[in-house]
Amino acid sequence: MAPSYEAAINTQTNAADILDKDDQRSQNTLQESELAADTEKQAPSQPPAQSPWGTADPPPDGGFAAWSVVLGAWCIGTFQTYYETTLLSEYSTSTIAWIPSLEVFFMFFMGPIVGTLSDRLGARVVIIAGSLLHVFGLMMTSISTEYYQVLLSQGVCSAMGLCAIFQPSMSSIPSWFNKKRGAAYGIIASGSSAGGVIFPIMVDRLITRVGFGWAMRIAAFLILGLLVVTCLTVRARIPPMKQRMDKEALLRPYKEVKMLFLVSGFVLLTFGVFIPINYMETSAIADGMSTNLAQYLVPILNAGSLFGRMGAGAFSDKVGPYNIFVVVCSLTGILVLALWIPATNNPGNIVFAVLFGITSGAYFSLSAALVAKIAPLREMGYWTGVLFLFASIGALTTNPIAGAILQRDDGSYTGMKIYSGIFLLAGTVCVLMTRIRQTGWVLKAKF
Repeated sequence: MAPSYEAAINTQTNAADILDKDDQRSQNTLQESELAADTEKQAPSQPPAQSPWGTADPPPDGGFAAWSVVLGAWCIGTFQTYYETTLLSEYSTSTIAWIPSLEVFFMFFMGPIVGTLSDRLGARVVIIAGSLLHVFGLMMTSISTEYYQVLLSQGVCSAMGLCAIFQPSMSSIPSWFNKKRGAAYGIIASGSSAGGVIFPIMVDRLITRVGFGWAMRIAAFLILGLLVVTCLTVRARIPPMKQRMDKEALLRPYKEVKMLFLVSGFVLLTFGVFIPINYMETSAIADGMSTNLAQYLVPILNAGSLFGRMGAGAFSDKVGPYNIFVVVCSLTGILVLALWIPATNNPGNIVFAVLFGITSGAYFSLSAALVAKIAPLREMGYWTGVLFLFASIGALTTNPIAGAILQRDDGSYTGMKIYSGIFLLAGTVCVLMTRIRQTGWVLKAKF
């Protein structure tokens, strides 16, 4: 599954009603036409905005300020995967199954609230509050001795804080980048892959040497240092909206057919994409892989995802985010069905970990880029939050469902793998419908 993985005007027409079908028009011209329609519908007492970007100039697509925002958002990603996958080795398997599900659920579920606050208050204010909440939750986890304490501190407090950090950072990018937007998102998402390689190994060694409590504190201090960089660098170029979103703006994403297809696709993809991540290690052990080797499968997956996320972002600038997303997510589902199911030895499981990491990278790196293609720029935070809100359904329930399938099949992983692959392909079809709704059946359209 990225966090990171945003701003608004008082009244604005649906982006889909304004988008020009002409593929030759540039993105700048496209979004300028959106604002022109918006200002016509504004009350006479409201002065029109200077440009669709809320400033005199379009996104700079580079420069120190723009890339510093990417740096700050990348710092968030370096601990995101650790946050979702590494914790509480002392607890039973049934207990652990709910904690990461609850973590990812709250990361996504708080999306609309965080997005609206980011649009109204600005990204930096929300990120600072989220940083304090997240680090506080990690520190409380380090002194927790009961299950409910860990559930509240790590599963709720830290997760809500991370949502308030990651989502505003991701939603700030469209105001800084247009032509290089995909590359920026890819670089940001690569941070979680780097963290997924470094943190599991680091924390495992720390737990052995200094115990779980101090391992969590050391991780929290490291995360705090990264978050200081984030708080100093991440901001949006668009001034925050001073007034509340009206009812029409709140309902706009629910009335946009392209958004409904996109949301449906991400819900289905979320049901499928986290199963290999969460069960790859135990599945390989069941196939006879040693525990010492199996513990490196997730870092291997994240190493592959590092290239997949950056590659998907870079190629999306060339061919369009929807085009690259549909292709690589289709490959992800095919890999699960055609490679993970028959992989019953060490080489097969290792090859699957690498290839799945590469192809699944688009799910984590391009979510906000997909929203940016169909959402009004000044409502990016809210629209992205709506996407994450519904994705939280899959995030909360996919682990327990997979566990139930595993139990029903008497420990056989085949049914669970089929379940994952089918949901990945079904979700990809829904995202494809968003593209078709926008471009028609034009194969070479850049979108």
